[in-house]
Amino acid sequence: MRIAIVGPAHPYKGGGAAHTTELAHRLRAAGHDVVIESWKAQYPSFLYPGQQTVDTPDGAPFPHVRRELDWRRPDGWVRCGRRLAGADLVILAVLSPVQVPPYLGILYGLRRRTRVVALCHNVLPHERKPYDTPLMKALLRRVDGVLVHSGQQAVLARELGPAPVTVAEMAPHLPVRSPGSGQAGGVTRRLLFFGLVRPYKGLDLLIRALPEDVSLRVAGEFWGGLQETEALIAGLGLTGRVELRPGYVADDDVPGLFADVDALVLPYRSGTASQQVWFGHEHGVPVIASRVGTLGDHVTDGVDGLVVEPGSVEDLRAALAAFYRPGEPERLRAGVKAVDPEPYWAAYVDALVSVGA
Repeated sequence: MRIAIVGPAHPYKGGGAAHTTELAHRLRAAGHDVVIESWKAQYPSFLYPGQQTVDTPDGAPFPHVRRELDWRRPDGWVRCGRRLAGADLVILAVLSPVQVPPYLGILYGLRRRTRVVALCHNVLPHERKPYDTPLMKALLRRVDGVLVHSGQQAVLARELGPAPVTVAEMAPHLPVRSPGSGQAGGVTRRLLFFGLVRPYKGLDLLIRALPEDVSLRVAGEFWGGLQETEALIAGLGLTGRVELRPGYVADDDVPGLFADVDALVLPYRSGTASQQVWFGHEHGVPVIASRVGTLGDHVTDGVDGLVVEPGSVEDLRAALAAFYRPGEPERLRAGVKAVDPEPYWAAYVDALVSVGA
């Protein structure tokens, strides 16, 4: 088929861009003619307080990318739709409801001359605004199919629109593990919190639950809350044990973050689909994760990590104490296996193409 994916690609960064790019590569490998319609300007800066673009791509860029969409140019949205009218399938990668107005412009330009699938990373955001639900209703009532990454998200999608909803587990889009990564010489009594820092990810819970003789490294962009986090650390007397590395982490710098830690900790309050457990295992470390979204599904409790109930400092503190029982960090590290992405991607591509059939 001739397939157009509308979504972020390099120089945009992050999970959305990585997923869009890997999906394009996989569809092309399956024999489809694929183009990515990406963005010249995706969001107003106040809606994305972090660094939006990077000079060096994370992974192999897709060769067929057109970067003309601009959130400030509705005429360009309609032109994009008209240009894509000859495709067999248009996939709208939905990362945030603020993308809906451009997507409605594209749909207007298409005039229902091709099949459209909304690929929803999150049907509604973790931290919602009053306009999120009306915008998503407007989109999901105008597409031919919806693909989501969990049963919980499918329930939300079906509440917002009549289009058929398909569930497909998000396939891994991970960097290749460097030789020796995650192979620390012994127990370091250091934990890692890695990735974009937002309230729903529960960093504050982890800081409060940190055992007395354990340190914590926090690496990733803060979407606000940096000063509050620094104040919490100081107030608990943890300044010497919590290392903050705010800011974007390039792929080349990631292995060093994992090389001297005992575990990756994901104390999320809520979640949908996430790569983070696989990311930790790819770098050779066990993962302590909340039972939310797919996080708990990706950890084999007591084998390659531990699973805790979300939102509880007490449960997390008990899990960390259990993790550091004599011999336990080494045993859990020995149980870690890197994920094989191939079966996940085969199922994902089949599901997506079926939605578009």
